[in-house]
Amino acid sequence: MDERGPLDRQAVHAELERVRSDFHRLLAETSATDLHRPTDGTRWNNEQLLFHMLFGYMLVRALLPLLGVFARLPRTVSRTFAGLLNAATAPFHVINYLSSVTGSRYYNRRRMGAKMDRTVAALHRRLDLESPASLGRGMHFPPRWDPFFHDWMTRADLYRYPTRHYDFHHAQLTLGPAHD
Repeated sequence: MDERGPLDRQAVHAELERVRSDFHRLLAETSATDLHRPTDGTRWNNEQLLFHMLFGYMLVRALLPLLGVFARLPRTVSRTFAGLLNAATAPFHVINYLSSVTGSRYYNRRRMGAKMDRTVAALHRRLDLESPASLGRGMHFPPRWDPFFHDWMTRADLYRYPTRHYDFHHAQLTLGPAHD
């Protein structure tokens, strides 16, 4: 459990499947013109933002083991680490932007769907193996890096993070005839 309440595993599994299905729908219904159209409120085009939305799930797969390490150390270690990351917010935002620009060249519309499937399947498997104690372990995060990062986050929080990130950015996509 964490300060934001206990993790409802079935709700997280359902969220993961909702997003996976929605992501495939977006890829199937999106034209080449749509993919190259600018988004609403970001510097990315739609294809780059779709990759960024996928990357949120990929990031959680990498952060879960990192959290496992920091959770076993004194809290001051992760607090210091998060402080250093917060201090590097400006370069992070540049790297974050460029990683989606370049990442979308490899994980383009032909590859993104399969990568989402593999990533969501891995998160499902990992979530099923988590104990209540492991879900309650946490570490400090750099809240200046992302509006959905909190100063202290547990594993349970991390499982909730990518869908909040996805839904936020979904609203910035400019797909379909309404945006022509």
